[in-house]
Amino acid sequence: MRLTNYSDYALRMLIYVAVHPDKLITIGEVSKAYSISKNHLMKIANELSVAGILETVRGRNGGLRLAKPPSEIRIGTVVRMTETGSALVECFDPATNHCVITRACRLKHLLAQALEAFYLRLDEETLADLVHRPRNLLALFDVAQDAEA
Repeated sequence: MRLTNYSDYALRMLIYVAVHPDKLITIGEVSKAYSISKNHLMKIANELSVAGILETVRGRNGGLRLAKPPSEIRIGTVVRMTETGSALVECFDPATNHCVITRACRLKHLLAQALEAFYLRLDEETLADLVHRPRNLLALFDVAQDAEA
């Protein structure tokens, strides 16, 4: 299985915001920290905001912050939300399935079980688990910014 860039960027955005709990984070900061397009991040921030995971504050001094504690943000929930429409294999999507053996194929069921196990494992982890050592992450962000300067 491969996550889309969209999911990867959403998780990275959440990590960045989580390790800066005492300030509003701009999309520009996240973009610079990871060298990711602002346009991609704006769409992600909007979706995370609509889902109640991020809070957006508008205005000149606005930005992003977590809408709930990191311990309440399940990684599985975020990945399920951001991976919608991304079928693991062709036969998972009846609208695009052209496989002739679908009706008798057992591989489809095996892959469906494996995918569910993947999500169940992600459900065990929260954003707090990913950022439990924020100083280490903050130091890496600082190193990356120094390298750009």
